[in-house]
Amino acid sequence: MLKYQQIAAEIEQYISQHDLKQGDKLPVLEQLMSQYAVSKSTVTKALELLERRGVVFQLRGSGIFVRRHNRPGYMSLFSTQGFKSNLGDRVLTSDVLDVSVTKPDETVAQNLGIDVTDDVYHVERVRFVDGEVLCHEESYYVKQIVPYLNREIVADSIFDYVQSALGVTIGFSDMYMQVGRLNATEAGYLGLQADDPTLRIETIFHLTNGKPFDYSRITYHYEHSQFVVQANGPYM
Repeated sequence: MLKYQQIAAEIEQYISQHDLKQGDKLPVLEQLMSQYAVSKSTVTKALELLERRGVVFQLRGSGIFVRRHNRPGYMSLFSTQGFKSNLGDRVLTSDVLDVSVTKPDETVAQNLGIDVTDDVYHVERVRFVDGEVLCHEESYYVKQIVPYLNREIVADSIFDYVQSALGVTIGFSDMYMQVGRLNATEAGYLGLQADDPTLRIETIFHLTNGKPFDYSRITYHYEHSQFVVQANGPYM
């Protein structure tokens, strides 16, 4: 991961952690250069990346400003910071179904770039927002990178833990989406009926050096899931 990409990730994390709102002003370019001890071109590249992601916007002669959606109840679909930092004042809770060390199957190993003999943490949760079922989530963490998880950690924010306690910096993610229908097992987790519609998302989260460390499969409750995608310029 290049330096400007790391700085962009840290700025995005700062915005989320401090719950900055649309139009809030960020430090000027010179302050960011001093803070990260990098050149003007490096900070400029980081800000351009954040603009493309819809995180900030810049006004010539005025400064750098936060760009965030204001519609209540909507989550940013492409955030790499996890649910907790993505929900504002809404209350996120989890029903932890499993936390265990296991061996990955071929699909998981391939997505994580590891061998089937390597250890991974298997985490399974049903997640709730303001008491309503949001999704069923199954995740696999490379144990060499995330050496310890327990139910207390998993019940809260795993991303907060790996970043603050382990010093892991999350760089970027690859996301694969499919609209389909629930099977009986999935419907049971979500309190819905088999064949109800759903959105399934598979995500591979990478460190800033590009190494995968988390492969997640999430099945969403179609009545309680609302997302926003921010873009720059007109769609072609």
